[in-house]
Amino acid sequence: MTQRPNQGQWKNNQKKKELISGAEDPFPGLPSVPSDQLSRYERARKAETDKKTFPAVRKRMKVEESKVQSALNQAAKHDLLLPEEQGFLEGDEGEDTSIITQQDITEAVDITSASKHFNLNLNQFGPYRINYSRNGRHLLLAGQRGHVSSMDWHTKTLGSEMNVMETVNDVRWLHTHSMFAVAQKKWLYIYDHLGVELHCIKKFNDVLRMEFLPYHFLLATCSAPGFLQYLDVSIGKEIAATCVKAGRLNVMCQNPHNAIIHLGHHNGTVTLWSPSVKEPLVKMLCHRGAVRALSVDKTGMYMASSGTDRKLTIFDLRTYKPLTSCFLPLGAGSLCHSQRGLLAAGVGNVVQVYKDTHISAPKSPYMCLSVKAPIHGLQFCPYEDVLGIGHGGGFTSMIVPGAGEANFDGLECNPYETKKQRQEWEVKALLEKIQPELITLDPTRLVEVDAVTMEQKHKDKVERMGFDPWEKTRFTPRRKLKGRSSTGNLLKRKKKVAHEEKRKKIRQSQAKKEKAKDNSNTDEVPQGQRSTLDRFKK
Repeated sequence: MTQRPNQGQWKNNQKKKELISGAEDPFPGLPSVPSDQLSRYERARKAETDKKTFPAVRKRMKVEESKVQSALNQAAKHDLLLPEEQGFLEGDEGEDTSIITQQDITEAVDITSASKHFNLNLNQFGPYRINYSRNGRHLLLAGQRGHVSSMDWHTKTLGSEMNVMETVNDVRWLHTHSMFAVAQKKWLYIYDHLGVELHCIKKFNDVLRMEFLPYHFLLATCSAPGFLQYLDVSIGKEIAATCVKAGRLNVMCQNPHNAIIHLGHHNGTVTLWSPSVKEPLVKMLCHRGAVRALSVDKTGMYMASSGTDRKLTIFDLRTYKPLTSCFLPLGAGSLCHSQRGLLAAGVGNVVQVYKDTHISAPKSPYMCLSVKAPIHGLQFCPYEDVLGIGHGGGFTSMIVPGAGEANFDGLECNPYETKKQRQEWEVKALLEKIQPELITLDPTRLVEVDAVTMEQKHKDKVERMGFDPWEKTRFTPRRKLKGRSSTGNLLKRKKKVAHEEKRKKIRQSQAKKEKAKDNSNTDEVPQGQRSTLDRFKK
């Protein structure tokens, strides 16, 4: 008969089984993650709870916060598996990087990276407006004289090409590369990736500039008559139209952090707009002359603006105050921020790329490139170190090391997605579409509780009902025998007591009203001294 081991022996045996080599782990527990690595993945501040919040709500919020923190730790730990690394162009000691040409870069890099620098000579229908798709794979070109084409610029495969035979002011991809919008001379048109016309929207006339809000499925347009309009592309309806009352609108950009639209005006002001508000949320005086170009960085903290006073100014959108400013000889007609914070400025026919503009005033550019004709449009390609330049002589792709994010999220924007993946992503994005009423200056305020309004509503409800429905001291019926404490009987007794308390409160409030009425009647003329005409007095 074997002897059964006691509890202490069993624990020692378990420890020996866990330790394969027989030595204890000198670093027990999970490895810690550096704080700077965690800060890269934080999206919003933690939800704050107070004692007034219900215990069940506090518990649920605590569980959600632990899930978010666990996801942050997992994402930070997997940084080791990312295939690419980010880096900027670095010259020798005392060397200015702005003198490094595109030919020098293409000779130093591999063949795949060198193929990203190319020129398209399109002299007949320029100048050109450009737009990259969200995943950075597809390029859209629109000449002012009617030439519209789409292409996969990685493989140089032409998707569609046509001439609409009228003036084209702007062009934008919609939620996928299967549809794009063209602002033509009179109306707004929607085409598919083959160039087939899908819609002609006559409510949107004389459109000059467009911006697409991907998480809201909204196409924002500004027009020559001075109207800011929003089109919901998921249902094909206009959801908001606002008369800005500031003349012709041809300077427009969006804040990618909160989906607020920024408009530049001829009097030097910049206004911030939301579709749910008919007045500007913020109005800033930025320049002494008309505003020529605007751009907001990825974080939504800094805005770059240029005007006819030939100044380039960086504003902090948290305080709405200027941080840095510099004087450009010809002034910047186009501005664009990259995913890594670089700022490109189109000055005449020269592109100047600046680095760390929000820290110090730009003195010397990070990179420069001269093109054939005046610049009409600039945009950095997402997830690529490439700057697209649309000008009067066609299109130029410029290599800018360190401009784009080195790694992409395959579930958010996948440059190598298949047709099936794109369809599944489209369905998921439609289900998660954010309503336009939620577009605010501070999107983190949406998760907070408006305690002042909630207390006021509760007070009004108590005055209207005559009792407090949230009162903790509730009636508990006494238990009776012989089946008289069934669920139905208990509920009846609770309702009876509640109705009695409600009647009591109503009687008290009615008595107060009658007492106040009697006090007001004492100031009136006695009954015997009244005349027959007193009943006609108000």
